Amino acid sequence: MLMSQVANADGSITVVVREEGGEGRAVKGADSVYALAMEAANSGQSLKAVIDAKGLGEAVDLEAAYAAGRLLSPITHPDAAHLHLTGTGLTHLGSAATRDSMHKKAAEAAEETLTDSMKMFRMGLENGKPKPGEKGVQPEWFYKGNGTQAVAPGSPLTSPSFALDGGEEPEMAGIYVIAADGAPFRIGFAVSNEFSDHVTERINYLYLAHSKLRQASFGPEIRVGAAPDDIRGFSRIVRGGKVLWEKPFVSGEANMSHTFANLEYHHFKYGLFRAPGDIHVHMFGTATLSFGDGIRTEAGDVFEIGADGFGLPLRNPLAIAREEEIEIRQL
Repeated sequence: MLMSQVANADGSITVVVREEGGEGRAVKGADSVYALAMEAANSGQSLKAVIDAKGLGEAVDLEAAYAAGRLLSPITHPDAAHLHLTGTGLTHLGSAATRDSMHKKAAEAAEETLTDSMKMFRMGLENGKPKPGEKGVQPEWFYKGNGTQAVAPGSPLTSPSFALDGGEEPEMAGIYVIAADGAPFRIGFAVSNEFSDHVTERINYLYLAHSKLRQASFGPEIRVGAAPDDIRGFSRIVRGGKVLWEKPFVSGEANMSHTFANLEYHHFKYGLFRAPGDIHVHMFGTATLSFGDGIRTEAGDVFEIGADGFGLPLRNPLAIAREEEIEIRQL
């Protein structure tokens, strides 16, 4: 089942569900995906059971809503400060050639010659997929911002004036709510663009935290339930109506050095990420970047990311913010 949100003229939200390739239908009496998810989490019911109890109403043309700019992020919080955008990197094996190369380097290189990135990658290879009942190694982790940094599908991803780059990262994002008792519940997974500044990150790895403090977009639809083991998608950049760059991307545990469960555990083991009522959108990494092929993005470029089984593709144009004068005032 796929879930999305459409904005109405009166400010209300229509929650839409459908099967892949099927017609969208409005969920009766649903104020938002968040409201449905919290009802399910707090009542001990499945999300599907809550939706079935409410019933489905009129058909909704999602393509038309997308074209009209009415698609929202597939989950939103009434208070944007209670939606958290986070992620983890160095989790994907990449192509077969890259995989073989990285395995060889990780296995043969002396410890003192490895970069911190390669050390982290090797740790994932060795203990990112623990046996049942065991704890795996913790991954690289980063913070992107709260719900004010979440950009709706179709809306611009805005790069700060001080940024040195604004590049796409096609990833799977896990979507979670925290129940009233502090228990995390996963709704499902969505395609995401974990928009980053790769030039800044390359200057020094300790700039990673700065490079990730950027907007992100995800959706337009959430695939409810567990993620497939092998996810196949595409990532492209369109400039002036023509495809400038395009590559396939893969995700899912068959293509990762960590399990989703291990990555989830190392995020939610922190009590501050289990505050009742919060939403978490956690991005799981990628091995495909246009930056790695020497692409420099420009304002007006359109990022398009999609994956089989995850509904409509995610599209966002790139914008560049105007320079701001920041004045620190004394109280």
